[in-house]
Amino acid sequence: MKAGTVEPFGSLRVAYDDRVLQPRAWTVAQSLWAAELLKAAPPGPLLELCAGAGQIGLLAIATEPRPLVAVDANPVACEYARRNADSAGLGDLVEVRAGRIDEVLDPGESFALVIADPPWVRRSDIGRHPSDPRYAIDGGYDGLDVARSCVEAASVHLTPGGSTLLQLGTVEQAEIIRAELALYGDLGFVEIRFFDGGVVVRLDRQVR
Repeated sequence: MKAGTVEPFGSLRVAYDDRVLQPRAWTVAQSLWAAELLKAAPPGPLLELCAGAGQIGLLAIATEPRPLVAVDANPVACEYARRNADSAGLGDLVEVRAGRIDEVLDPGESFALVIADPPWVRRSDIGRHPSDPRYAIDGGYDGLDVARSCVEAASVHLTPGGSTLLQLGTVEQAEIIRAELALYGDLGFVEIRFFDGGVVVRLDRQVR
């Protein structure tokens, strides 16, 4: 593995290289929101989808410790996620799985909180981001191809009473997800927070 670049992410130091999406400083707020929700979340581990180098989930459990399962389709990103977990002293809490979301989660698994960081750039706009790996930002025609997979996974694997924090690029994308929620069982749209680099949507699974 390359030596990689190391830079701060909240209280952590995160390694990555040009085959992995560079951590965005604004997403520290997503980690801290997740940690806040974990304080009152149901029992159980945290799941991070499209984890990249792992920094968002790692900072959340560094702040509010829980077991973490980090998933990414890019094996290089997964190696960095493992390395960053060990560097942060969190390796014993973290399991990293390389593969597609629908391939690496077992049918009966349940998680108290889901963090989802899918690629959300529209395919037609990828050329505006030449320094980013294409597969790390390509969200398809409307930027929501992978986001929909994350919402579907959350609808199956999120514990009732738990929350999902879904990172997106625009309010328009958030409203599309809101309009489509009826396709995903009992997930409810709770809140959207706005940041310089994107938006984060909170979806809760209702307790029946």
